Amino acid sequence: MAVVAAGPFVSVVRGDVALGESWRTASRASAGLAPDPAAAPEAIVHVYAARAFGWRGALGVHSWIATKRAAAPAYTVYQVIGWRKFYGRPVLAVEADIPDRHWFGNRPELLLELRGDGVERVIDRIEEAVAAYPFADEYQVWPGPNSNTFTAFVARRVPGLGLDLPPTAIGKDYLGPHSLFARAPSGTGYQVSVLGLAGVLLARREGLEVNLLGLTFGIDPLGLALKLPGVGRIGVPNNQARAGGSAP
Repeated sequence: MAVVAAGPFVSVVRGDVALGESWRTASRASAGLAPDPAAAPEAIVHVYAARAFGWRGALGVHSWIATKRAAAPAYTVYQVIGWRKFYGRPVLAVEADIPDRHWFGNRPELLLELRGDGVERVIDRIEEAVAAYPFADEYQVWPGPNSNTFTAFVARRVPGLGLDLPPTAIGKDYLGPHSLFARAPSGTGYQVSVLGLAGVLLARREGLEVNLLGLTFGIDPLGLALKLPGVGRIGVPNNQARAGGSAP
């Protein structure tokens, strides 16, 4: 319990999350992480995560996917936004947008980059997975389905991504009310999960993760890192940038 309590405290102290800001004035500007389409004609896939808005950011992140086809003038951003539900709109948003916006004051982290040969096929598979997402009209902050449930769903459908979501991506283990077993989001292993509240994941890329009440505890022996609630990954940074990609 001490680890669970300490995690959010540490994330606030070290400045991971912006507290006390109004969503009306919090920054939504580009973080300067995505290349200008005019200067990067190749196909690109990016996956981002930023601390959630307000107090929830002490525990978790919001994640999203951005793609740009070869020679395209703009990025397409795919994400789940909970408050869209209050306006009677699908929570799943697909639109041309700045790919690396701050998430209401919180700077995004680039989790994964694919560029070059083979990435067009990955984008095809991403679009197919987005169209198949089963919770486009459903949202629940905890334990899911939420933005991280969506990103993990797409990653499972597109093994060529090889995405290792951070342990702070609460909701990534939510498989739905009728599923207990699935691929790990990276496609390099498997997991068992009960409504995103309890489960175990074992995969080459993620390592060993244990989910308790939606919180992730884990160890990545190949990546030399620990995974803790609130704090996230401790150890060697998780570099998932790759040139080129393939989708089986």
